[in-house]
Amino acid sequence: MELIPNFLKKYFWDVDFSDLNKKNHSKFIIERILEYGDIKGMNWMRKEFKLSQIKNVVQTSRNLSRKSANYWQIILGLNKDKVLCLKKSFLKKREPIWKY
Repeated sequence: MELIPNFLKKYFWDVDFSDLNKKNHSKFIIERILEYGDIKGMNWMRKEFKLSQIKNVVQTSRNLSRKSANYWQIILGLNKDKVLCLKKSFLKKREPIWKY
C-alpha cells in the first residue's frame, strides 16, 4: 500500500487519513490537492502522479470549484468545453419544479 505523506493530512480532515493510499484513492487525492493544496503539495502530486492523470481529474471531476477548475484548465492547457465543472449544471438548464 502506497501511503501519502503526513504533511498532506491537513487536506483530508474529513476522512481516515491512515486508510488513504495513492493507488486506490488517486482521483480523490488529486482533487483535494488541486482544490486546497500549497506549493509543497503540488510538487509532491506532480512527482507522484502522471500529468495525464492530473489532466483527467480536472476534466472529469465534479468536486472541484469552478474557480479551481478554471485555473487548472488554463494552467494545464485544457479545452474549457471538456471540463465538467465548467459546464452549466443540469438544474440551471431546466426550469425548477418549485417556483419558490
